[in-house]
Amino acid sequence: MQLTAPPGRGPSTGPSVAEILESHAVGSASPTTTAARVADAIAEAGDDGTWLSLVPRDELIAAAAEIESRPSARTLPLYGVPFGVKDSIDVAGVPTTLSCPDYAYTATATAPAVQRLLDAGALYVGKTNLDQFATGLNGTRTPYTIPRSVFGDEMISGGSSSGSARAVALGQVPFAVATDTAGSGRVPAALNGVIGFKPSRGLISTVGLVPACRSLDCISIMAATVEDADRAFEVMAGRDDADPWSRDRGPRWSGAPIRVGLPPAAELEFFGDDAAAEAHMTFRASLVDTADIVEVSLAPFLAAGELLYQGPWVAERLVEFADFLSERPESIHPVVRDILRSGEKYTAVDAFAAMQRLAELRAEVGRLWDRMDVLVVPTIGTTFTVDEVLARPIECNTVLGHYTHFGNLLDLLGVAIPIGTTSDGRPAGVTVLSAARRDDTALQLAAEILDQSRAFRAVEDAS
Repeated sequence: MQLTAPPGRGPSTGPSVAEILESHAVGSASPTTTAARVADAIAEAGDDGTWLSLVPRDELIAAAAEIESRPSARTLPLYGVPFGVKDSIDVAGVPTTLSCPDYAYTATATAPAVQRLLDAGALYVGKTNLDQFATGLNGTRTPYTIPRSVFGDEMISGGSSSGSARAVALGQVPFAVATDTAGSGRVPAALNGVIGFKPSRGLISTVGLVPACRSLDCISIMAATVEDADRAFEVMAGRDDADPWSRDRGPRWSGAPIRVGLPPAAELEFFGDDAAAEAHMTFRASLVDTADIVEVSLAPFLAAGELLYQGPWVAERLVEFADFLSERPESIHPVVRDILRSGEKYTAVDAFAAMQRLAELRAEVGRLWDRMDVLVVPTIGTTFTVDEVLARPIECNTVLGHYTHFGNLLDLLGVAIPIGTTSDGRPAGVTVLSAARRDDTALQLAAEILDQSRAFRAVEDAS
């Protein structure tokens, strides 16, 4: 069962990748007219916290014209399709700021994942906002305009990939490049009613990404539909020998029935949000009626999640930012600064103890995949306003990560999808999780839940 957003609230996504490609193929539009449309839509929205830098309108149209002039341009898989990039990922000649002006530098090379999109004919539009140093799940930790959810009522946009989610939810681009270390690509997707696909770690190169926690970081995709995420992923994924975590994709979905793990209802936490609980349980009842259900305890998943910020992994952020923290502490957002400093207290003994505990939890969770193909959980348990997060920044952020913090620690992939709204008009969503390299199976179930086509994937498989 899907719940419907009130009129005038929620995402207003634009044409899909397939629709843009079709319009360019038949001549009802072209990359240059698409570029003009996107530039005008962004200009009309003004400074709403979505974008940190943009390709100027005339340069964007010129870039689109260059795409049109390429040999066999119309055969390119993303011919003239516009996209945005989170401002922690390098694009040559463009400042990478991480939402910290004093940290900013101008990139001399483009991240391989972004370069693959450009080579496929995609049109780079600009850099999107984020929680500073990709540290946060709420979108408020930025010196720039704080973005709000497209659902209104001063609701947070979620982070750290706040701008990437909004750019898609506003219909400005059909997909955007994001990242996800602790839920940064899933939480803002949930709060803006779009798809947030966090592939298995290593399938998309993280070269050219300024790391948050290098051993956990993922480049992820925000999209309006599962098929749009499919198309972007198909281009971006690929082994990169310069990335020590790089690995090959797993098998396609076999076509067999998908066994769906669900936690016992008593283990679900909505933090006193009865409307969110009701929306989730309504969705869950419809899933139980249609899927092969296996009951699975969340206990080992949540135990792993507690290790992320209550354990030594926060210290990994200092590998990248320790010198800047020491030399320019006043340049860092106060909450981010405190989080970075909290990593200084951990010892090597703490790190090894946590790694040993995580290995135990990974083994326990690993055995569960013999019984199920995917696990479906709420993406977030409740929502917050900007003022609520500013008043309780750490507590609110911890609540937002309840169902996401464990993902990369346990080497899982995740597809966050919208399921409509609560009775009071706020976004509701779930995440389809699975073991590493089962991406296609998770995407398949996400498409089935949303009753969306994966025709593109079927054509690729047939060929």
